[in-house]
Amino acid sequence: MDKITHEMRLMHWKTIVEQCQGRPRNQSAKQWLADREIPEKSYYYWQRKVRQEVYEKLNSPTAIPAVQPDANISFSEIPLSFRQESSTSFQPAAIVKTQKITVALSDSISERLLNQLLQAVHHA
Repeated sequence: MDKITHEMRLMHWKTIVEQCQGRPRNQSAKQWLADREIPEKSYYYWQRKVRQEVYEKLNSPTAIPAVQPDANISFSEIPLSFRQESSTSFQPAAIVKTQKITVALSDSISERLLNQLLQAVHHA
């Protein structure tokens, strides 16, 4: 299998692994896979490949550590002022709300930005 084919398959299976990880809590992985006619052996093979890729990226010499050792972390509030533009008004295509945050989304948002936002909201 050439490198491009492998990368494409890895991206495809990475999506499947992420979706399986986000399945309802009362549903087993085996049942989730069966409902989608995904072979269990193939899933676990590619899950291992996805995890290996993530592990290698985290341990690469160019990886940025999540927190630098002995770093003093401080936060500062940045006041924001919102200006209402009379000529344009934003009409969100979707609104995601949690107890702590509300995010209004445009229908032109990129898939990558949407995934990052949803992950951030999930961890908020």
